[in-house]
Amino acid sequence: MEKRTIPVSAPMFVGNEKAYVMDCLDSTWISSAGKYVEKFESSFADFCGARHAVSCCNGTVALHLAMVALGLGPGDEVIVPTLTFVATANVVRYCGARPIFVDVEPDSWTMNSALIEEKITARTRGIIVVHLYGHPGDLDPILSLARRHGLFVVEDAAEAHGAEYKDSKVGALADVGAFSFYGNKAITTGEGGMLATNNDELASKLRLLRGQGMDPQRRYWHPIVGYNYRMTNLAAAVGLGQLEKVEWHLERRASVAKQYRNLLKKVPGVSWQSDQEWAKRIYWMFSIMLDETSLGRDDVMAQLQELGVETRPVFYPMHLLPPYRDDADKTTYPVAERIARLGFSLPTWAGLTDEDLQYVTNCLARVLDRNASQSQGG
Repeated sequence: MEKRTIPVSAPMFVGNEKAYVMDCLDSTWISSAGKYVEKFESSFADFCGARHAVSCCNGTVALHLAMVALGLGPGDEVIVPTLTFVATANVVRYCGARPIFVDVEPDSWTMNSALIEEKITARTRGIIVVHLYGHPGDLDPILSLARRHGLFVVEDAAEAHGAEYKDSKVGALADVGAFSFYGNKAITTGEGGMLATNNDELASKLRLLRGQGMDPQRRYWHPIVGYNYRMTNLAAAVGLGQLEKVEWHLERRASVAKQYRNLLKKVPGVSWQSDQEWAKRIYWMFSIMLDETSLGRDDVMAQLQELGVETRPVFYPMHLLPPYRDDADKTTYPVAERIARLGFSLPTWAGLTDEDLQYVTNCLARVLDRNASQSQGG
């Protein structure tokens, strides 16, 4: 088997990205003012089925703006899944509030809605639902619970551009949704973020906060303390070019995932994040789990790396990270801990060929088979 080098992710530029960027350079409109910012926002709002889309400089910033705009402050609590990227918890802490963790579902890997209500206290202000690895969280029971308790709900859709919950695209199904356009996402601006909402007042507040709190009708008048969280026209130009081809990107990633599923059926000891009937997921990453009896996950990843296959571990649960150990109560989180211990992501991007995917799965099967044989022999 001839060795290949296959990165875990790589951006693909198959549209007007270069032409739009050159237009920015030729026009000299390269900062946060320029026609591509407005075009990207309006096009992304249409894509999500949202009334408003507000661009910003990255996905973490998008979540932070959401927290500030919703009035989160010191002493408040926000319920988040423990299995997520650290930004979900960090933005709560940025506001002086405390993230309260819940475990996840064993199949979808998203927040277990049945475990939320027991975590609600007098200090609880809201819930962040994470559409993990592109699979939507189960929003209906969470939104119903939030309404009963007067809580906001934010969608962390950083990894889920175009995913659907019960035939509606995620992002504007709750109070507000936050997206990331980091270089490994389904569509990218290099760095960048977006907020989607149907709330007019909230959208205005997000725009005010994003732009240093400057009154849009009175230059250099700042009625509030804001942030410099704007997206550049250059980044928006790339984003618009990507968005015009978003269906191609999503279809290619779906094809990669379908091929993985077919090939991995022949590899014992492997399972993967499964789709729920109410969800149409996108494949930010195709993530798998090893059986408990298999070789240790980190050893498998290291041996795949030696064969030229780059992978990524599943996120560490928040309650295990040093900054958040004090926020974890006596609750146990067995599902998240098992997924994090045994799970990792295979190369997932639009440019992978059938030969690439065959190589990845052959390497995985080879590593698992070799170590199973060594284990039996020992």
